[in-house]
Amino acid sequence: MDFTNERRKKLGLSLREALLDACPVRLRPIIMTSTATIAGALPIALATGAGAELMVPMAVAVIGGVALSTFLTLFVVPCFYELMSRFENHSHDAELKEALKLLGEMPVETKS
Repeated sequence: MDFTNERRKKLGLSLREALLDACPVRLRPIIMTSTATIAGALPIALATGAGAELMVPMAVAVIGGVALSTFLTLFVVPCFYELMSRFENHSHDAELKEALKLLGEMPVETKS
């Protein structure tokens, strides 16, 4: 979502345009990371040797957790972000910019 907000600010896009621009860019790194993690846990999940009864449940949990979090990251979070953006209140933006401008003009006190 940080990347989406960055696109909104830098390119001046609407929320939906920023999501449609940012999501495909972030898709590849997310898929690559998730695939690598699942591929690393797969041999442990399929193990049958000594001590496998302790390691297999952990590997299955890792695989399931990564798969679920990938799904949430790619689909649920952007949808929820768009839904929640309807509640954004920008009425204070002008006041905040003015306060930051005044803060930048204030002399900095130094201790001697």
